Amino acid sequence: MSDSLYYSQTHEWARVSRDVATIGITDFAAQQLSDLIHLELPKPKTQLKQNEPLGEVESVKTVSDINSPLSGEVIERNDSVLTDLNKVNADPFGAGWMVKVKVANPAELKNLLTEAAYKKLCETDAH
Repeated sequence: MSDSLYYSQTHEWARVSRDVATIGITDFAAQQLSDLIHLELPKPKTQLKQNEPLGEVESVKTVSDINSPLSGEVIERNDSVLTDLNKVNADPFGAGWMVKVKVANPAELKNLLTEAAYKKLCETDAH
């Protein structure tokens, strides 16, 4: 994983390249949810705010909000995960990405976790 990957405390990730962030849920979140049955994602041009819901994921266990790690405008939605929810569990950092966002405020990155800090969070949440 590269230095351009950031994590939220609510188990979303953002891979930032220039001013675009690709966003999804982490493998930890996908494993906790396990069998996904429904996913709602915003349409392009939707404005997102950091730490506010961008969508919703439903599993056989629960319904959870997917919070946006960064503020910005949705420029692309991964429609393939809406029809094949397995991609989220099988490859959360690759084919299971959810939206691409034009980042509105790069300073928000400082509110996110590094990989090392996120791993510590997961160890705490797993107990």
